[in-house]
Amino acid sequence: MSNEQLDQLRGQLDEVNLKILELINERAELVQEIGQLKRKAGQNRFDPVRERAMLDLIAENNQGPFETSTLQHLFKQIFKASLELQEDDNSKSLLVSRKKRPENTVVQLNGDKIGNGDPKLIAGPCSVESYEQVYSVAKAMKDQGLNLLRGGAYKPRTSPYDFQGLGQEGLEILKRVGDELDMVTISEIVSPKDVENALDYIDVIQVGARNMQNFELLKEVGAVDKPVLLKRGMSATMDEFIKAAEYIIANGNENIMLCERGIRTYENATRNTLDISAVPVLKQETHLPVMVDVTHSTGRRDLLLPTAKAAYAVGADAVMTEVHPDPAVALSDSAQQMNIPQFEEFLGEIREQGVFKG
Repeated sequence: MSNEQLDQLRGQLDEVNLKILELINERAELVQEIGQLKRKAGQNRFDPVRERAMLDLIAENNQGPFETSTLQHLFKQIFKASLELQEDDNSKSLLVSRKKRPENTVVQLNGDKIGNGDPKLIAGPCSVESYEQVYSVAKAMKDQGLNLLRGGAYKPRTSPYDFQGLGQEGLEILKRVGDELDMVTISEIVSPKDVENALDYIDVIQVGARNMQNFELLKEVGAVDKPVLLKRGMSATMDEFIKAAEYIIANGNENIMLCERGIRTYENATRNTLDISAVPVLKQETHLPVMVDVTHSTGRRDLLLPTAKAAYAVGADAVMTEVHPDPAVALSDSAQQMNIPQFEEFLGEIREQGVFKG
């Protein structure tokens, strides 16, 4: 074969490649139209019956030289890419998507703003144990100019025999302290039936990691006029986390804050593994504020300062941490809570580094 013949065949091959490219893109446009019609009709993107019919059509019309199994494999890759294309279109329509709303959502918390570019710090005891306990921590925070107080009234625990929180009494304590010191109160609600009652006691409803996919709870907090702090599940992907937030916003509540709190991996040096990359990913994919819980992600008070610095450095809108007057006697998670002097030192360090100015 001469070089001239080789070049001629290669030229023909290039023309065929361009024709295939044109046909693939034409197919992609048809797929997008089909996806839009399915979405309007509430139908699933994946239709196995239809896919089988297309594969059978290929088998019936294959005249070689490719084996039918080879062609079916190639077309299955095209089908897969088509589903992903429809999924991309669907993500553009998500209400939490930055493609849907380019500007940042800023959540107003009684004068404090989350998501406006001014990083905040949220602190407080893991569990609400008594009025005196909560007040002493809150007063130390207030003296430092901090207004965002967290505390667990309901505590979903791995063991049914561990302290489960004070429940209603805990909510009442938080409200009393919040009113006395003019602070924003944040607490987890674990049951849809408790949401309505909680509106009278706290300023922010927290949906914890274990309830991230409690869809009835997500719908309930989505239907009320109260900011929601949504924590990432310990085994949840970014997509699952974002879709959980979509449940809330789809039911009418746009005041959502996302919280990375560590994920479960094989590593046991820390309580969980802090996925610090989640912050920029979530801020790129959604318009919602993103914060990091450095306490639950590490489970170690000696790691709170460096992980807080890291969280602020990658753009977190807030950091959440836990403080107790006497961690040694705390009813839950004693190893990960700072005492008040340690907290004041922690706060001084992050202020000195310039990563937090509040």
